[in-house]
Amino acid sequence: MKIVVDTHTHTISSGHAYSTIQEMAKEAPLNGIEMMALTDHGPALKGAPFLYHFVNQRVIPSELYGVRIIKGAEANIIDYDGNVDLPEEYLSRLEFVLASFHDICLEPASSEEHTRAAIEVLKNPYIDAIAHPGNPQYQLDIEEVVKTAREYNKLIEINNHSFKIRTGSEANCRRFAELCKVYGVRIICGSDAHISFDVGKFDNVIKLLEEVQVPEELVLNTSSQKFEAYLKERAERIKRK
Repeated sequence: MKIVVDTHTHTISSGHAYSTIQEMAKEAPLNGIEMMALTDHGPALKGAPFLYHFVNQRVIPSELYGVRIIKGAEANIIDYDGNVDLPEEYLSRLEFVLASFHDICLEPASSEEHTRAAIEVLKNPYIDAIAHPGNPQYQLDIEEVVKTAREYNKLIEINNHSFKIRTGSEANCRRFAELCKVYGVRIICGSDAHISFDVGKFDNVIKLLEEVQVPEELVLNTSSQKFEAYLKERAERIKRK
């Protein structure tokens, strides 16, 4: 399986990442990446940029060094009702949005509360996926989350970085992949790169997807055309809102 789209990357704007947009884009083709989503953290995370940063991404070219640049964000889930730290007026101007749990922004609670928040987030038409949902610190009812993703035509992320820094994520990621295969839910693959050298690094993700035998048609990152088609679908979803 070859991955050519990286849907989860961070630049120096996130406050704890170490490369510029140009550095990320220059490195991406060296790892076979044709499209890259900029998903810097929302403002509730310490060190992250102010809201206007996300609107002003319009100044970034849509292509850099031959790489299609998708203007996005990784919004922070800030309560167990599924609210995030980017208001609708900002979300509506982005091309792609992840949402995620971070203990700096929301203290871990029960699996039931985590699951309720994740389900409410997936109902938000502007949000495409929960980032690193395998994190056991925020244990989810995995089947309920996958079923919600199917109902709302949303995506499930398998995060390469989680295998290294979120101890215990692998079993949950495997279960997500297995249930996505069962329910026909589409998967996205994020490197979660915080430095340019990690853009397009998917060794853990590819190994897992191949072991579970997830059909390639369910993995959006294997084709630029497939991902562009999703972005058009997303735009239509938002128009119908």
